[in-house]
Amino acid sequence: MYYSKVYMDYNATTPMAPEVIQTVTEAMHEAWGNPSSSYTAGRKAKEIINKARESLAQMVGGRPQDIIFTSGGTEANNLVIHTALRHFRESRVLGQDGPGEDHKRAAGATPHFITSNVEHDSVRLPLEHLVKEHMAEATFVPVSKITGQVEVDDTIAAIRPTTCLVSIMLANNETGVIMPISELSQRIQILNQNRMALGLPRILMHTDAAQMIGKGRVDGQDLGVDYLTIVGHKFYAPRIGALYVQGPGHLICFLLCTQAAELVNKNCEDYEAHMKEVRDYLEERLEASFGKQRLHFNSRFPGAKRLCNTCNFSIRGPGLQGWMVLSHCKTLLASVGAACHSKKGDQPSSILLSCGIPYEVAQNALRLSVGRDTTKEDVDIVVEDLKQSVAQLEQNRVTQRSGVRTGN
Repeated sequence: MYYSKVYMDYNATTPMAPEVIQTVTEAMHEAWGNPSSSYTAGRKAKEIINKARESLAQMVGGRPQDIIFTSGGTEANNLVIHTALRHFRESRVLGQDGPGEDHKRAAGATPHFITSNVEHDSVRLPLEHLVKEHMAEATFVPVSKITGQVEVDDTIAAIRPTTCLVSIMLANNETGVIMPISELSQRIQILNQNRMALGLPRILMHTDAAQMIGKGRVDGQDLGVDYLTIVGHKFYAPRIGALYVQGPGHLICFLLCTQAAELVNKNCEDYEAHMKEVRDYLEERLEASFGKQRLHFNSRFPGAKRLCNTCNFSIRGPGLQGWMVLSHCKTLLASVGAACHSKKGDQPSSILLSCGIPYEVAQNALRLSVGRDTTKEDVDIVVEDLKQSVAQLEQNRVTQRSGVRTGN
């Protein structure tokens, strides 16, 4: 029997929007030139790059000159980290005659980074490497087990005279929880005024907005951050990244990212409302099918905002690990969490464990993330698929136990 597939892994990646795909042919015919050249194809290429920069800037509340294109989110995040290192060293040299004991400690010390314990690997791993090489120190602030959020007070308490960067994601890719970035930035801005008077390096603020863009409005000015990471393939654009900063890149990707950004600028509220409606319907259907006692929503935290499209849940029961349930699904295409951790088997998500989800519950976690085109009919198909998968696993378990008792 043929089963139509239903994709619910939009937090991992999105397909390019039809409007984006339609722009490819024109660009390949008319904008193949070097953007630094003066002939027609080159001028057209330059126009596309400038338009891309303008559209991305508008999407995140910035100016065109604030946008730097990168190969992806990982490069953008690493660029911020290494910029902060350089900023710390240069600030230390320029201000080496500053007043106060704190300044003297900072002048000869190792730069200090602050992030959370639920960050994407593109932030966590570079910082761990710098610490291992004795090039930096890092504090990984634990999220609240009540809200799933990084607490502002805990982050501020971690600041040292040598702190050069605070990097906290805007929305978590597994739980969908939205972090209090604006409040944190305001507190850091106040601290920076006092630090500058003492000759201490200014603390830079960065947020990885990969998961939030296209699911809700993002404004770098309102957030108060110095750096904001943009990832094209999370909002129906190609695999190109950008930082709230310039440089040569792949022209077609610039053009397609422009089209995708314009769609977000125009339709963001409609996208958000639709995805929230479908996600809420998904959660209602899951609850009705598996029961409130058996189902645990790992992405619901009291008082915490969350992404409009993300449902992370566990179906309690032995032998119902997330990857096992998915492997027996015939239509559902999804994941147990971040795509870069999808091959860890029975090992539960460290992010869920950090959020206070019990080990045996986190082990059974599934992350379903709906998209712009996901329908309630898709949800009905997926829930029925999950029910059949769970029923098959439970039947297999009963059969195996019966076989053991009978000696077969």
